[in-house]
Amino acid sequence: MLHDLIAQYGPALVFINVLAGSLGLPVPAMPALVLFGAMAAMHPGSIGQQVAPVLGLAIFAMLIGDSVWFMAGRLYGGNTLKTLCKLSLSRDTCVKKTERFFGRWGVRVLAIAKFVPGLSLVSVPLAGAMGVPYRQFIGFDGIGAALWSGTGLLIGVMFAPQIDMMLAGASRLGRFAAVVVVALLVLYAVYRWQRRRQLIKKLANARITVEDLFRAMGGKPPPVVFDIRSEEKRKLDPYIIPGALFADERKLDEIVGKYPNDQKLVIYCSCPNEISAAWMAKKLAEAGFTDVVPLLGGLDAWRDAGRALESLQVLAHTEVPVNITPKAV
Repeated sequence: MLHDLIAQYGPALVFINVLAGSLGLPVPAMPALVLFGAMAAMHPGSIGQQVAPVLGLAIFAMLIGDSVWFMAGRLYGGNTLKTLCKLSLSRDTCVKKTERFFGRWGVRVLAIAKFVPGLSLVSVPLAGAMGVPYRQFIGFDGIGAALWSGTGLLIGVMFAPQIDMMLAGASRLGRFAAVVVVALLVLYAVYRWQRRRQLIKKLANARITVEDLFRAMGGKPPPVVFDIRSEEKRKLDPYIIPGALFADERKLDEIVGKYPNDQKLVIYCSCPNEISAAWMAKKLAEAGFTDVVPLLGGLDAWRDAGRALESLQVLAHTEVPVNITPKAV
C-alpha cells in the first residue's frame, strides 16, 4: 500500500531522490516532495509528523549534491561547464544564460536558481569556478534549497485531494500509466536531440577550420572574428583569438548596421558543441550576410592547434583594432 511505503520509507526515498537530482542525474526531485506533502496532508497522524524531518533531509541532500558540483567548479574551473555542454541536450546555451545571470546578481542567484530549469546545475559549479567563498555559497544555496523544498511540500499539502484523485486513477490504469509517462519522457528527449542534431548537421559544412581561419586572417581584407562568450566566461578564460571583437548575439542589429553584407564574419564560442555560434551564424545569414561561419571547435580548437592567443589582461587598457570596411550609408 502506498501509505505504508511512504510512512516507512518516505524520508529515505525523498533524500535519495533529491540527492540524485542535485547531482545532475535525470531524476525529477520535485514530484517526490509534492507526493510526500500530499500524503502528509491526507494522513496527518502518521506521515504528517515526518514533514519537518523530511524538509531537513531534502535541504541536506541538496547541499551535499551542490557542494560536489561547487568543488568541481573550484578545482576544474571552466572545464566543468564544458563537461555540462557535452552531457546535455541544450546545456551550452543554458550555460551562457546562467553566466549572464551570475554576472548580474552574483552568488545571490542561488537563492532562486532552483526554480529556474537548468539554472541551478550550472550556477553551482560556476560559483566555485568564480572563486565564491564556500561559506557564502552554502548560505545562499541553503536559502534556495529551503525555499525549493518547502515549496514542493506546500504544493503537495495544498493540492492533496487532486493528487489523491490522480493516484487513484493511475492505480486503476496500473502499469499502463507508467508506460505512458516513460514513453512521453523518451519522446521529448528524442525530439530535443533530433532538433539539436538537425541544426548541427545543417551547419556542418558551413564552418571554418582553424587552419583556414589562420590563412584568411593573413589575407586582404581579413575576416571579422567575433568572440560571443559571456563576460563571466572570459573571466574564467581571459584569452581571445588575436584581433577578435566581443559581440552579443542578443544585439544582432548592431552588427547588421555596422558591416557590409559581403563582409566575411567568423564566430566562435568556447563550448564544444558550438550551438551558440551556430545559432548566431544562422541569424546573421538570415539577415542577409553572405559569408558568415562558426569556427569549428571554437576557442579550444584554436588553442589546441597551437595558435597564438591574446591576453585580455594585456588588452585591458587598449582598444582592439577593427580592420573592416564600414557599411555604406
